[in-house]
Amino acid sequence: MNPAAVSLFLGLLFAVVATLGWALNFITPYVTGPYSLYDLMMVRFLFVGVLGVGGIILCRARLPLISPGQRLLAAGLGALGCLGYGVCIAAGVHLAGPVLTPAMVGMVPLLLALLGNARHKSVEWRRLIAPLACLLVGLLLSNVGSFHQSTLDAGTWLAGLLCSLGAVGIWLLFSVLNQQHLVRLPAQATGAWTALMLVGAGVAALCLLPPLLALGLLRLPVLGVGFEQAAPLFAWSLVIALMSTVVGAWAWNAATRRLPMVLSGQLIALESVFASLLGLAFEGRGPTPMEAAGLTTVLIGVILAVRIVLTGRHCADLPVPITGQ
Repeated sequence: MNPAAVSLFLGLLFAVVATLGWALNFITPYVTGPYSLYDLMMVRFLFVGVLGVGGIILCRARLPLISPGQRLLAAGLGALGCLGYGVCIAAGVHLAGPVLTPAMVGMVPLLLALLGNARHKSVEWRRLIAPLACLLVGLLLSNVGSFHQSTLDAGTWLAGLLCSLGAVGIWLLFSVLNQQHLVRLPAQATGAWTALMLVGAGVAALCLLPPLLALGLLRLPVLGVGFEQAAPLFAWSLVIALMSTVVGAWAWNAATRRLPMVLSGQLIALESVFASLLGLAFEGRGPTPMEAAGLTTVLIGVILAVRIVLTGRHCADLPVPITGQ
């Protein structure tokens, strides 16, 4: 197997790990217990910040490879892409229900694929029609059965729509800026870059803590922070912090260095598939025929996208293998 093919395979593997970790974001309503979603998010991102500090200590020898300005940028991207994105998703689901926000966020793979190919043409446009169509149809099928829910008042629905659009905008901005700056760094700096992102998310959570306490949105002060009462909350927060934020961020940065954006953007669709399967598992039911058809169509779209890149004439332009991580 030639080096470009090995690099592509590793990129695909890292992308699967990242999207599986990110899918844990969507199980939070099932694991908060008597506490609120805000409690879980704050505890989770405080854990993330602590883990980021540990990562910086482990990667301190690589920090000189990142300039002071780039360090601030990485921390800002962490606050934006981790905490900001999570807050918009939580607010969107809370205000507009469980359908609108996932459906909007599910459009990110399509937008990233189009944006990536427009910026750096990796695949002929006509070859993207089939995988993009499969992703679009699959996402619509996955959500169409839920559009019959009772309608919300216009103001609440509009607020939820704005939060959902905010989540899409944040993720697009994060993806473009992160890839744009990450590829300029030495491969050995990927771990330190990821750790700086985690610290940025943790610092942002600390800044949000006082206003959340003042607004009475946290239930930890009322229900107690003792291990007996809050052990499940702490355990789930740590698991989601490790898998969704730490492992997800590291794996996606590793995938980003190996995959063109036109492919990595479509692979994000796997997050919706994994999130749906995890949600069904927590609800203890199987998918409806419409949901099964949607998930299958999304997978077909991803497989088609991978096949196009593997067999395309631009394979020689794929990122070179990364070592030393």
